[in-house]
Amino acid sequence: MGRIIAIANQKGGVGKTTTCVNLAAALAMNRQRVLLVDLDPQGNATVGSGIDRNGVDVSGYHVLMDERSVREALIDAPEGSFQVVPGNGDLTAAEVRLMDSEGREQHLRRQLARVRDDFDYILIDCPPSLNILTVNALVAAHGVLIPIQCEYYALEGLTALLDTIRRVQQQANNELVIQGLLRTMFDPRNNLANQVGAQLMQHFPKQVYSTLIPRNIRLAEAPSHGLSAIQYDRYSRGSLAYMALASEIIRKDMTAAATA
Repeated sequence: MGRIIAIANQKGGVGKTTTCVNLAAALAMNRQRVLLVDLDPQGNATVGSGIDRNGVDVSGYHVLMDERSVREALIDAPEGSFQVVPGNGDLTAAEVRLMDSEGREQHLRRQLARVRDDFDYILIDCPPSLNILTVNALVAAHGVLIPIQCEYYALEGLTALLDTIRRVQQQANNELVIQGLLRTMFDPRNNLANQVGAQLMQHFPKQVYSTLIPRNIRLAEAPSHGLSAIQYDRYSRGSLAYMALASEIIRKDMTAAATA
């Protein structure tokens, strides 16, 4: 069965969507069957995967509303060797409609349960807020990958997200774990980045990935071409970092499965 990972942080601009798209591409290059679910109304993960977010007939909105199945929504990423459930502005309407829906936090979980056997990894790009869409992702997921930019306010935002994760664990999904904390946009020349990174390692010694995602122009340029950085420039520092992250995730999951 596929492992479902929600990529979440309510603070915007931390590399959440960049991580989702490039991790999907990197896992696919490691011969993993990958599904990316774009749950952000901005639809940036959809665009970054080379798909016109406004030109799709079936999107995450229809899946969440139980109007269409996940399989009906699947689109192949043109260059990425993974599949996408696209997201767009319609998800804002889904957020409103879910508030009045019975079992509102369970919709995505039910839908993804039907396709788990088809994939090794299902990655969910969450919106940059702790709303009902994010809660749906957390209830559906086995783990949460948290991208964190190593700056002062990052730790404040992390506290709020961890509180939400604990509530979801207690009320709706006791299998949910922190998959890992990923340091993004990292500049080793910045003293504050090094200090925050050290604090994260101190407080979460087993959960911070050893892989660091550097500041890299190729990571910023790739979405405008509808490509992951790995397709855009496979040997850039950013691409190599996400390839290393994919290997680290696969290795940890294999170790966990062997000791279970």
